Amino acid sequence: MNLRSIDLNLLVILDALLDEAHVSRAAERLGLTQPAVSAALQRCRGLFADELLERGRGTMRRTERAEALRAPLKTLLAGITRLVDPPPTPLADLCQTLRIVMADYPAVQLMPPLMEHLGRTAPGIDLVLQPWQGADAARAGLVAGTSDLALSVFPPAEDELQRRELLNERYVVAMRPDHPAARDFSLEAWLAHPHVLVSGRGDTRGPLDAVLAGHGLRRRIGVVVPTFQMVPDLLARSDLIAMLPSRCVPAAAGLATFAPPVPVPGFPMHVAWHRRRDGDAGLRYVARLLADILSKDDPDCLPQGSSLFDL
Repeated sequence: MNLRSIDLNLLVILDALLDEAHVSRAAERLGLTQPAVSAALQRCRGLFADELLERGRGTMRRTERAEALRAPLKTLLAGITRLVDPPPTPLADLCQTLRIVMADYPAVQLMPPLMEHLGRTAPGIDLVLQPWQGADAARAGLVAGTSDLALSVFPPAEDELQRRELLNERYVVAMRPDHPAARDFSLEAWLAHPHVLVSGRGDTRGPLDAVLAGHGLRRRIGVVVPTFQMVPDLLARSDLIAMLPSRCVPAAAGLATFAPPVPVPGFPMHVAWHRRRDGDAGLRYVARLLADILSKDDPDCLPQGSSLFDL
């Protein structure tokens, strides 16, 4: 293929089309007319010998070839941008929107100080907090380019993600102070009452259930909720019990907490982005702010005198 025959602007339009799976939305995003984007789609279909977007019932869906193109296309465009990138824009002059995936914990703790910092130092950076649907979905969003940053547990993997550890979290068992199990807390008392499970996907089993199964034990899940914020009030008004990350138990809730009666490993919290975004000053600044905010909450998570990010 003769590379001189390829219009790079066509690839920019294709990137928007594959993100939106909708001609009108892609046109609005790019500031182009709908006929121009439709014509570009037809040219892309010829270039890749594939329909790319197929019509369904009132919508369009990406073909298998289109799905396979999404991540490589974003990586290619990011590389071209870095190649011809102008001098860095001062933080105060940046204007961009970043999409961040995280659960309501730690969002409740992070978002107020994060917005306060951005308001003073980079007021043109806008944030979109995307709904939490699990670590696998967060990873997929970073690879596909539908998310820019994600806070979760990201084990090492060969998927071109950059990840940095923010803190290490431990679990506690929480219940109301006058709960029957609180009088003489034990494994038997813990398992004798229904539990709360937090799952953005509506799962009815979590990591604790695998730990219990390894001991030949099981628990009853009394209720599954999508957010951690719902849990304290549920515990205060019922005999429900929850095992939560320690930072999810607000002191003001007045709940009784105990160490889990079986060993349950804690977990690291990471912030992650795709390597193609390494040159994005706004993204890396927000990632650094998130790390700084959490390091103040957990001063042991960073060595003294060092920074989690070298920007």
